[in-house]
Amino acid sequence: MNRRMFLGSLAVAAEDWPQFRGPGGQGHSVERGLPVEWSETKNVKWKAAVPGTGWSSPSIVDGRIWLTTATEGGASLRLLAMDVSSGKVVLDTEVFRVADKGPGIHKKNTFASPTAIVRGDKVWVHFGFYGTACLNTKGEVIWKQVLKYEPQHGPGGSPTLFEDLLIISCDGFDAQFVVALDAASGKVRWKTARGKGNQAYTTPLVIDTPSGKQVVSPGAHHAYAYDPKTGKELWYIEYGEGFSNVPRAVYAHGLVYICSGFFNPIIFAVRPDGKGNVTKSHVSWQYPRAVPLTPSPVIVGDELYMISDAGVATCLDAKDGTMRWQKRVGGNHSASPTAADGRIYFLSEEGECTVIAPGKEYKELARNTVSERTLASFAISGKAMYLRGDRSLYRIEG
Repeated sequence: MNRRMFLGSLAVAAEDWPQFRGPGGQGHSVERGLPVEWSETKNVKWKAAVPGTGWSSPSIVDGRIWLTTATEGGASLRLLAMDVSSGKVVLDTEVFRVADKGPGIHKKNTFASPTAIVRGDKVWVHFGFYGTACLNTKGEVIWKQVLKYEPQHGPGGSPTLFEDLLIISCDGFDAQFVVALDAASGKVRWKTARGKGNQAYTTPLVIDTPSGKQVVSPGAHHAYAYDPKTGKELWYIEYGEGFSNVPRAVYAHGLVYICSGFFNPIIFAVRPDGKGNVTKSHVSWQYPRAVPLTPSPVIVGDELYMISDAGVATCLDAKDGTMRWQKRVGGNHSASPTAADGRIYFLSEEGECTVIAPGKEYKELARNTVSERTLASFAISGKAMYLRGDRSLYRIEG
């Protein structure tokens, strides 16, 4: 195959979805031809049982769907691979055997909630304080690492991969830190303590700013940015009592958008070019109504869209924070919204997905329901959407 033919074949290949919230980590897909409507009997190519329990989202690379799961009541923490064409489980490997589950988990959580990361022939999995590991795509464990901290509600945020580093936010009652593990060996390359705070369950986001790469990691009471290569603290903001926050930050228009958590959730838009405490100097705007505790926001064009845990959707001007519209769509929400094919998909815990058209006015396109609980976020590859329920994985395709 010559170079021109090879590049042409890449243009029509399905986009991989290698981590939580997709290729850029912000809930966007470039795929087209995705379904607007589905049900248990419409536009479902297959529905396959998933062994065990878990709320990790699917990661999809090279025709395989990767999921973490927990069996035996959380004693066996496992990595699964499923075939994209059939949903058949083609790999099922125990990564950790847990004798002491510790303080337990929140009723909405599982022992396998963080999403795996796939790159090349390697898969990185994180089960919070129960352990972190790297495996090859044959299911063979390359290394294991246990990071000691004690969150109250079980495993939460997913890791992120930057160059040869696996970066993880670790925020418990006893310790709060961000750590970078060598992706090849699992050894600690850097570890940066936060100011004393509380638990949080966020996923770091690496952003590319005019002054260089930063890793943004919201935590309890503060959100921080670090040099991803060294762990050096670059800037931070304070938000008082905010803690137990889950949403991943998003970045657009030269602003980082950060949700503060319990008990008074606020979304902040922060310019990332400051140093030290930038709460008073670099917060461009903040908004305090119907801000999510769990779902991450998504940016489409000049608007920011978010859904509260209680089912209130909000559209804000991303540049100045002006509210464009607010609509109660209903349901309880944990999954992060996904933007794809000129639409935004809001998925409730009750299995209902509200599909809207982006814009300065609320325009609902469809409501679609499956018969399972759905707390995991969508994954998208090709013309298919992959939806994890509490018992099954759906391939939704028109």
